[in-house]
Amino acid sequence: MVLLDRVLDVSDNHILVELNVRDDGLFSSVDQHVPAWVGLEYMAQAIAAYSGYHRKCRGEAIGLGFLLGTRYFQCSVGSFPCGTKLTVRAEKIIEAANDMSVFDCTIAGQNIKASSKLNVLLPQDSKKFLAGKGI
Repeated sequence: MVLLDRVLDVSDNHILVELNVRDDGLFSSVDQHVPAWVGLEYMAQAIAAYSGYHRKCRGEAIGLGFLLGTRYFQCSVGSFPCGTKLTVRAEKIIEAANDMSVFDCTIAGQNIKASSKLNVLLPQDSKKFLAGKGI
């Protein structure tokens, strides 16, 4: 499931992506809205795009990442109207030696503001990581 439409900007510490809220997706309701909590998935996918971009730049295969949790999710609306253009920014604020990172994320659109900090695990070798967990 890919909910993002395009990458607008990427650097060593951040990514900026854009999407149009879709009415044909798993999350849209009959009243043509997507619940605001789906913003967490938009943020997580922005982080995945950031990780994938940097892995490709290093000549590595794109691997799995895991959303571990979120802190302080705030949103100015209860839902996103379908058709709305949103930009999502994810900025890496902590990167630990154990492959865990924290990203400060925001969503912006017309009369829409959301923010959260996402805790993620981006293992260097996801197959080895999963094998070590018996998965």
